[in-house]
Amino acid sequence: MKDSKNIDINGLMLPHIRSLETYQGVIPMDVMADRAGIPPEKVIRLNGNENPYGPSPRVVEALGNFQNYNHYPDPDQTKLRDALSDYLDVPADHIVAGNGSDEIIDLLLRMFVGQGDNIVIPTPTFGMYAFSTEICGGEAVSVERDEDFNIDVEAVNLAITPKTKGMFFPSPNNPTGNVTSEAQIRALLETGLLVVVDETYYEFCGQTVLPLLAEYSNLVVLRTFSKWAGLAGLRIGLGVMQPDLAATMMSMKPPYNVNLAAEIALLASLEDTPTLFSRVKNIVAERDRMMGLLQQVKGIKTWPSQANFILCQLPEGRGKEIYDGLCNRGIFLRYFGNDRLKDHIRASVGLPHETDAVVAALGELVNA
Repeated sequence: MKDSKNIDINGLMLPHIRSLETYQGVIPMDVMADRAGIPPEKVIRLNGNENPYGPSPRVVEALGNFQNYNHYPDPDQTKLRDALSDYLDVPADHIVAGNGSDEIIDLLLRMFVGQGDNIVIPTPTFGMYAFSTEICGGEAVSVERDEDFNIDVEAVNLAITPKTKGMFFPSPNNPTGNVTSEAQIRALLETGLLVVVDETYYEFCGQTVLPLLAEYSNLVVLRTFSKWAGLAGLRIGLGVMQPDLAATMMSMKPPYNVNLAAEIALLASLEDTPTLFSRVKNIVAERDRMMGLLQQVKGIKTWPSQANFILCQLPEGRGKEIYDGLCNRGIFLRYFGNDRLKDHIRASVGLPHETDAVVAALGELVNA
């Protein structure tokens, strides 16, 4: 290879991009297995809020039978939007599908946030809101939730400045599992700013603010097929919003942002909702069973959850030690080691034998 000219290509890059810290996603199964020194099939992976049952059998069949992967997807998302319209009971022109709901978050922030603007984010919460805000050159303003992890509406209002464009939060919240009340959401909508309610875990709680779209033009609701439908690896999510906002997003998104495999999987999932909702019911039941078992482990505090995970507070100062002990046994949960969530772990709901293994290991490690 010829010597390249000494050009400072990094100097041409936007300064705020150069200083970004990498978002930490879920590590692959084989990396987990190597750390624990066990075969991948022995790993208990409950750190990504993934569906332990996987996709509908109809998805696997439909993906295998499809012959036209050499064709581009429909840039107008016609079939997708029509099918989602039926599922959500909202008009198709209110819907935009994305490469995961992460893409909808990114598109919204690029539409509203520029250098010097800010987004208010009640914390602790999902990290992508702050990460994507910073990519746009904006500031993520954290507002601490109250002692029960509810949104402090008064504190949010005090944090708003002329540079504030909106706020993002999940309901149920990740990683705490609690739902934000409709009254609180109405109060936030009354600010007149963009309010994005991420209902990633809606199917596990059944509480939605979609009906408020008829009253508030500044509301956007996010959904995903990663959790309830088991399609995390195919990346398919969506936003529901006012039609003029949806039209703008459709015009600025990459034309083929949802790949054909994801489209086929979503359509097949919506043809098999009885199977998928039966699995959701099993996950909710297992969540409640796991909660009961964890509450019997002396030294652990559990937080109520309406999602597919449970947040646990471990004995003070021992969080990392206990987390490492779990990893060494091939059990991988999500560890939080800073700020409000110091000494906390989040356990996704898995299969019954995984629940039993997690609870037994925590009991041994916490009381060692």
